[in-house]
Amino acid sequence: MKEKIGLIGIGLVGTSLAKNLLSHNFEVVGFDVIKSKRLNLNRLGGKAVSSPYEVSLEANRVILSLLDSNIVMEVVEGPNGLLQAEKMPKYIIDTTTGDPKKTEILAKKLLNRGIYFLDSTISGSSEQIQNRQGVFMVGGNKEAFESCRDIFKALAQKYFYIGPPGSGSKAKLASNLILGLNRLVLAEGLVFADKIGLNVKNFLSLLKFTPAYSCAMDVKGRKMIENDFEPQSRVVQHNKDLEIILRYAKKMGQELPLTRIHKKILEGIIITGEGEMDNSIVIKYIRNLKVGNKL
Repeated sequence: MKEKIGLIGIGLVGTSLAKNLLSHNFEVVGFDVIKSKRLNLNRLGGKAVSSPYEVSLEANRVILSLLDSNIVMEVVEGPNGLLQAEKMPKYIIDTTTGDPKKTEILAKKLLNRGIYFLDSTISGSSEQIQNRQGVFMVGGNKEAFESCRDIFKALAQKYFYIGPPGSGSKAKLASNLILGLNRLVLAEGLVFADKIGLNVKNFLSLLKFTPAYSCAMDVKGRKMIENDFEPQSRVVQHNKDLEIILRYAKKMGQELPLTRIHKKILEGIIITGEGEMDNSIVIKYIRNLKVGNKL
């Protein structure tokens, strides 16, 4: 019989995870607060249920794909949460980009109840994740990681054990800092190339062979040039990540000047009502800046 894997959170990333699990001979029992997303899981061939509690009853291993650590806490510990079920999962794989300290605290609490919590963050857009091109960075108990290796293998070609609980969250935040700035630099460079009269499409093609290359060119370059801002990763989500990054940097006494500029730009996009758009929309914001504009 196929093993049932629980999935809580069926948004862009969660849907990609579900597709890969289903194509690798797993059943998927999932929940999302939005009815249309539950119905979509049913259409994909999974089974949608009405609460995390019901997911817990059916699956020994549960994947979380949520917005932040507070929602993770609610899903795990709240009313109708995973821990309220008579049968609780043994492994929780949390792909949420969360607060490392909250992750550490939750992992410790769950271990006392015999549940292994793996903070298993993913670097990559929802499209990359669907194509198994995302990279998993996993923190938690090493033996638990090995016990869930078959799941990681189904979801991605590359997955790494980083260290104790919280390590996956820390690695994702540092990675997202760099990734976000790569996107921003690409957007600014493409705007400049266009303003000085270059064919931007041709410029992007040659740029990929120069020392300036970053994978942001492959993932976001076309979207920027074609003004395709259909979300694969949303502005509001990255802005949330930057809030966590800057909070931890302040706590450590470390200034991050480029990240502060990036956050101001994302806040400006959110103010215009475009926070649910793809992160590639930073190019639109930069195009609209004129000499003398303040961020």
